[in-house]
Amino acid sequence: MIELVEQSAKLQSFIDKWLAVQPQQRVALVFVDGQQYPGHVALAALEQELLAAAYGIREPQVAVAKLNWWAEELSGAAASGGRHPLTQVLFDDERAHAIAGERWLAPVLAAMTQLERGTAADFATQLSAAAPLHGALASLETAWWFGPDASFDRAAHVAGLNHLLYALLRLELDAERDRLALPMARLARHGLSRAQLRTASDARQQAIKAQLDDLLASWRDSAQVTGPLSVFRALESRHGMQLAQYAARAPDSLVALQSGQPRTGLGATVQAWRAARAWRRQAA
Repeated sequence: MIELVEQSAKLQSFIDKWLAVQPQQRVALVFVDGQQYPGHVALAALEQELLAAAYGIREPQVAVAKLNWWAEELSGAAASGGRHPLTQVLFDDERAHAIAGERWLAPVLAAMTQLERGTAADFATQLSAAAPLHGALASLETAWWFGPDASFDRAAHVAGLNHLLYALLRLELDAERDRLALPMARLARHGLSRAQLRTASDARQQAIKAQLDDLLASWRDSAQVTGPLSVFRALESRHGMQLAQYAARAPDSLVALQSGQPRTGLGATVQAWRAARAWRRQAA
Protein backbone atom coordinates (compact mmCIF):
# COMPACT_ATOMS: atom_id res chain seq x y z
CA MET A 1 0.00 0.00 0.00
CA ILE A 2 2.82 2.39 0.88
CA GLU A 3 4.51 1.60 -2.44
CA LEU A 4 1.32 2.42 -4.34
CA VAL A 5 1.01 5.75 -2.54
CA GLU A 6 4.65 6.59 -3.30
CA GLN A 7 4.22 5.64 -6.97
CA SER A 8 1.12 7.84 -7.21
CA ALA A 9 2.99 10.76 -5.63
CA LYS A 10 5.87 10.37 -8.11
CA LEU A 11 3.45 10.29 -11.04
CA GLN A 12 1.69 13.41 -9.77
CA SER A 13 5.00 15.24 -9.47
CA PHE A 14 5.58 14.86 -13.24
CA ILE A 15 2.04 15.99 -14.02
CA ASP A 16 2.60 19.02 -11.79
CA LYS A 17 5.76 19.89 -13.74
CA TRP A 18 3.74 19.86 -16.97
CA LEU A 19 1.02 22.04 -15.42
CA ALA A 20 3.64 24.48 -14.11
CA VAL A 21 4.68 25.14 -17.72
CA GLN A 22 1.12 25.03 -19.09
CA PRO A 23 -1.22 26.06 -16.25
CA GLN A 24 -4.06 26.60 -18.72
CA GLN A 25 -4.26 22.83 -19.12
CA ARG A 26 -6.04 22.62 -15.76
CA VAL A 27 -9.11 23.72 -17.75
CA ALA A 28 -8.59 20.84 -20.19
CA LEU A 29 -8.42 18.34 -17.34
CA VAL A 30 -12.07 19.10 -16.63
CA PHE A 31 -12.86 17.41 -19.97
CA VAL A 32 -10.07 14.81 -20.01
CA ASP A 33 -10.43 13.03 -16.69
CA GLY A 34 -7.07 11.76 -15.49
CA GLN A 35 -8.73 8.86 -13.73
CA GLN A 36 -10.51 7.75 -16.90
CA TYR A 37 -7.71 8.64 -19.33
CA PRO A 38 -4.47 8.41 -17.35
CA GLY A 39 -2.40 7.68 -20.45
CA HIS A 40 -3.51 10.90 -22.17
CA VAL A 41 -2.26 12.94 -19.21
CA ALA A 42 0.89 10.84 -18.82
CA LEU A 43 1.77 11.38 -22.48
CA ALA A 44 1.52 15.15 -22.07
CA ALA A 45 3.78 14.95 -19.02
CA LEU A 46 6.22 12.75 -20.96
CA GLU A 47 6.39 15.36 -23.72
CA GLN A 48 7.29 17.96 -21.12
CA GLU A 49 10.06 15.73 -19.75
CA LEU A 50 11.55 15.28 -23.21
CA LEU A 51 11.32 19.00 -24.01
CA ALA A 52 12.97 19.84 -20.69
CA ALA A 53 15.85 17.52 -21.56
CA ALA A 54 16.13 18.90 -25.09
CA TYR A 55 15.97 22.61 -24.26
CA GLY A 56 16.26 23.07 -20.52
CA ILE A 57 19.66 21.50 -19.77
CA ARG A 58 22.56 23.82 -20.52
CA GLU A 59 25.31 21.18 -20.43
CA PRO A 60 25.09 19.14 -23.68
CA GLN A 61 26.66 16.03 -22.14
CA VAL A 62 24.06 16.03 -19.36
CA ALA A 63 21.26 16.42 -21.89
CA VAL A 64 22.66 13.55 -23.98
CA ALA A 65 22.83 11.30 -20.90
CA LYS A 66 19.24 12.12 -20.00
CA LEU A 67 18.01 11.50 -23.54
CA ASN A 68 19.97 8.25 -23.78
CA TRP A 69 18.20 7.07 -20.65
CA TRP A 70 14.84 7.87 -22.24
CA ALA A 71 15.83 6.09 -25.43
CA GLU A 72 16.62 2.94 -23.46
CA GLU A 73 13.46 3.29 -21.41
CA LEU A 74 11.10 3.73 -24.36
CA SER A 75 12.75 1.07 -26.51
CA GLY A 76 12.24 -1.57 -23.83
CA ALA A 77 8.96 -0.44 -22.29
CA ALA A 78 6.72 -2.56 -24.53
CA ALA A 79 8.37 -5.70 -23.16
CA SER A 80 9.16 -4.64 -19.60
CA GLY A 81 6.30 -2.29 -18.82
CA GLY A 82 8.78 0.49 -18.05
CA ARG A 83 10.64 1.75 -15.00
CA HIS A 84 9.55 5.40 -15.04
CA PRO A 85 6.13 6.22 -13.52
CA LEU A 86 4.99 7.85 -16.78
CA THR A 87 6.15 4.93 -18.91
CA GLN A 88 4.41 2.48 -16.61
CA VAL A 89 1.09 4.29 -16.99
CA LEU A 90 1.48 4.56 -20.76
CA PHE A 91 2.43 0.95 -21.41
CA ASP A 92 -0.33 -0.31 -19.16
CA ASP A 93 -2.67 0.93 -21.93
CA GLU A 94 -3.23 -1.04 -25.13
CA ARG A 95 -2.82 2.18 -27.13
CA ALA A 96 0.90 2.15 -26.38
CA HIS A 97 1.33 -1.32 -27.85
CA ALA A 98 -0.59 -0.34 -31.01
CA ILE A 99 1.99 2.38 -31.74
CA ALA A 100 5.19 1.29 -33.49
CA GLY A 101 8.37 1.36 -31.46
CA GLU A 102 9.98 3.74 -33.96
CA ARG A 103 7.29 6.30 -33.19
CA TRP A 104 8.11 6.16 -29.48
CA LEU A 105 11.83 6.59 -30.14
CA ALA A 106 11.55 9.31 -32.80
CA PRO A 107 11.17 12.28 -30.38
CA VAL A 108 14.22 11.22 -28.37
CA LEU A 109 16.38 10.79 -31.47
CA ALA A 110 15.20 14.14 -32.84
CA ALA A 111 15.94 15.80 -29.50
CA MET A 112 19.51 14.48 -29.60
CA THR A 113 20.02 15.75 -33.14
CA GLN A 114 18.83 19.27 -32.38
CA LEU A 115 21.23 19.69 -29.44
CA GLU A 116 24.00 20.65 -31.86
CA ARG A 117 22.01 23.22 -33.82
CA GLY A 118 22.87 26.91 -33.53
CA THR A 119 20.86 30.01 -34.33
CA ALA A 120 18.71 29.69 -37.45
CA ALA A 121 19.29 31.93 -40.46
CA ASP A 122 15.70 33.13 -40.78
CA PHE A 123 12.17 32.46 -39.56
CA ALA A 124 11.43 29.77 -42.15
CA THR A 125 14.60 27.94 -41.14
CA GLN A 126 13.57 28.20 -37.48
CA LEU A 127 10.29 26.47 -38.24
CA SER A 128 12.04 23.79 -40.28
CA ALA A 129 14.58 23.19 -37.50
CA ALA A 130 11.77 22.72 -34.96
CA ALA A 131 9.89 20.28 -37.19
CA PRO A 132 11.78 17.00 -36.48
CA LEU A 133 11.36 17.10 -32.68
CA HIS A 134 7.95 18.75 -32.47
CA GLY A 135 6.68 16.80 -35.45
CA ALA A 136 7.73 13.54 -33.81
CA LEU A 137 5.99 14.53 -30.58
CA ALA A 138 2.86 15.54 -32.51
CA SER A 139 2.95 12.25 -34.42
CA LEU A 140 3.08 10.25 -31.20
CA GLU A 141 0.37 12.31 -29.55
CA THR A 142 -1.97 12.14 -32.55
CA ALA A 143 -1.52 8.37 -32.83
CA TRP A 144 -2.40 8.01 -29.15
CA TRP A 145 -5.49 10.20 -29.28
CA PHE A 146 -6.82 9.43 -32.78
CA GLY A 147 -5.11 6.27 -34.03
CA PRO A 148 -1.90 5.63 -35.98
CA ASP A 149 -3.38 6.62 -39.35
CA ALA A 150 -4.59 10.09 -38.35
CA SER A 151 -2.79 13.07 -39.89
CA PHE A 152 -0.51 14.93 -37.47
CA ASP A 153 0.34 17.79 -39.85
CA ARG A 154 -1.64 20.46 -38.04
CA ALA A 155 -0.51 19.30 -34.60
CA ALA A 156 3.13 19.41 -35.73
CA HIS A 157 2.69 22.91 -37.17
CA VAL A 158 1.19 24.48 -34.04
CA ALA A 159 3.59 22.59 -31.77
CA GLY A 160 6.50 24.21 -33.60
CA LEU A 161 4.90 27.64 -33.29
CA ASN A 162 4.35 27.24 -29.57
CA HIS A 163 7.98 26.23 -29.16
CA LEU A 164 9.21 29.36 -30.98
CA LEU A 165 6.91 31.54 -28.88
CA TYR A 166 8.19 30.00 -25.65
CA ALA A 167 11.78 30.48 -26.86
CA LEU A 168 11.01 34.16 -27.53
CA LEU A 169 9.64 34.54 -24.02
CA ARG A 170 13.05 33.35 -22.72
CA LEU A 171 15.02 35.72 -24.99
CA GLU A 172 16.94 37.40 -22.18
CA LEU A 173 17.58 34.23 -20.18
CA ASP A 174 18.97 32.38 -23.20
CA ALA A 175 21.00 35.22 -24.69
CA GLU A 176 24.27 33.37 -23.99
CA ARG A 177 23.20 30.07 -25.50
CA ASP A 178 24.29 28.87 -28.94
CA ARG A 179 20.73 28.94 -30.28
CA LEU A 180 19.00 32.31 -29.99
CA ALA A 181 15.25 32.91 -30.11
CA LEU A 182 15.61 35.47 -32.92
CA PRO A 183 17.04 34.31 -36.26
CA MET A 184 20.27 35.79 -37.62
CA ALA A 185 18.54 37.73 -40.39
CA ARG A 186 16.29 39.44 -37.85
CA LEU A 187 19.25 40.34 -35.62
CA ALA A 188 21.16 41.77 -38.58
CA ARG A 189 18.18 43.73 -39.89
CA HIS A 190 17.74 45.49 -36.54
CA GLY A 191 21.44 45.79 -35.75
CA LEU A 192 21.29 43.67 -32.60
CA SER A 193 24.20 41.87 -30.99
CA ARG A 194 23.86 38.96 -28.60
CA ALA A 195 24.60 41.23 -25.62
CA GLN A 196 21.94 43.73 -26.67
CA LEU A 197 19.21 41.10 -26.36
CA ARG A 198 19.46 41.47 -22.58
CA THR A 199 18.54 45.16 -22.62
CA ALA A 200 15.28 46.82 -23.66
CA SER A 201 15.62 49.09 -26.70
CA ASP A 202 13.64 50.24 -29.72
CA ALA A 203 15.64 47.90 -31.94
CA ARG A 204 14.95 44.90 -29.71
CA GLN A 205 11.26 45.76 -29.53
CA GLN A 206 11.04 46.02 -33.33
CA ALA A 207 12.79 42.67 -33.78
CA ILE A 208 10.50 40.94 -31.26
CA LYS A 209 7.43 42.53 -32.86
CA ALA A 210 8.54 41.28 -36.29
CA GLN A 211 9.02 37.79 -34.88
CA LEU A 212 5.55 37.88 -33.35
CA ASP A 213 4.06 39.04 -36.66
CA ASP A 214 5.62 36.06 -38.43
CA LEU A 215 4.38 33.71 -35.73
CA LEU A 216 0.84 35.06 -35.96
CA ALA A 217 0.81 34.81 -39.75
CA SER A 218 1.90 31.19 -39.49
CA TRP A 219 -0.72 30.55 -36.80
CA ARG A 220 -3.41 31.85 -39.14
CA ASP A 221 -2.08 29.57 -41.87
CA SER A 222 -2.42 26.58 -39.50
CA ALA A 223 -6.20 26.76 -39.87
CA GLN A 224 -5.75 25.49 -43.43
CA VAL A 225 -3.60 22.52 -42.40
CA THR A 226 -5.41 19.21 -42.09
CA GLY A 227 -5.44 16.96 -39.07
CA PRO A 228 -7.05 16.78 -35.63
CA LEU A 229 -5.69 18.33 -32.45
CA SER A 230 -5.74 16.72 -29.04
CA VAL A 231 -7.58 18.65 -26.35
CA PHE A 232 -4.26 19.64 -24.81
CA ARG A 233 -2.72 20.71 -28.12
CA ALA A 234 -5.80 22.73 -29.10
CA LEU A 235 -5.76 24.62 -25.81
CA GLU A 236 -1.99 25.15 -25.99
CA SER A 237 -2.35 26.57 -29.51
CA ARG A 238 -5.19 28.88 -28.55
CA HIS A 239 -3.30 30.14 -25.52
CA GLY A 240 -0.11 30.68 -27.52
CA MET A 241 -1.84 32.57 -30.32
CA GLN A 242 -3.69 34.83 -27.89
CA LEU A 243 -0.50 35.52 -25.95
CA ALA A 244 1.31 36.41 -29.19
CA GLN A 245 -1.53 38.77 -30.17
CA TYR A 246 -1.46 40.40 -26.74
CA ALA A 247 2.33 40.86 -26.85
CA ALA A 248 2.32 42.21 -30.42
CA ARG A 249 0.04 45.07 -29.32
CA ALA A 250 2.05 45.91 -26.21
CA PRO A 251 4.63 48.74 -26.07
CA ASP A 252 7.16 46.27 -24.61
CA SER A 253 6.36 42.92 -26.19
CA LEU A 254 8.85 40.91 -24.15
CA VAL A 255 7.46 42.16 -20.84
CA ALA A 256 3.98 41.34 -22.11
CA LEU A 257 5.07 37.81 -23.04
CA GLN A 258 6.65 37.26 -19.65
CA SER A 259 3.75 38.67 -17.63
CA GLY A 260 0.83 37.78 -19.89
CA GLN A 261 0.44 34.15 -18.83
CA PRO A 262 -1.45 32.36 -17.58
CA ARG A 263 -4.65 33.94 -18.93
CA THR A 264 -7.68 31.69 -18.77
CA GLY A 265 -11.41 32.24 -18.66
CA LEU A 266 -14.66 31.32 -20.34
CA GLY A 267 -13.02 31.32 -23.77
CA ALA A 268 -10.49 28.69 -22.70
CA THR A 269 -13.26 26.57 -21.21
CA VAL A 270 -15.30 26.75 -24.41
CA GLN A 271 -12.24 25.90 -26.52
CA ALA A 272 -11.43 22.90 -24.32
CA TRP A 273 -15.05 21.73 -24.47
CA ARG A 274 -15.12 22.00 -28.28
CA ALA A 275 -11.80 20.16 -28.60
CA ALA A 276 -13.03 17.42 -26.28
CA ARG A 277 -16.27 17.09 -28.25
CA ALA A 278 -14.36 16.81 -31.54
CA TRP A 279 -12.01 14.21 -30.04
CA ARG A 280 -14.85 12.05 -28.74
CA ARG A 281 -16.69 12.24 -32.06
CA GLN A 282 -13.64 11.16 -34.03
CA ALA A 283 -12.73 8.46 -31.51
CA ALA A 284 -16.25 7.09 -31.71
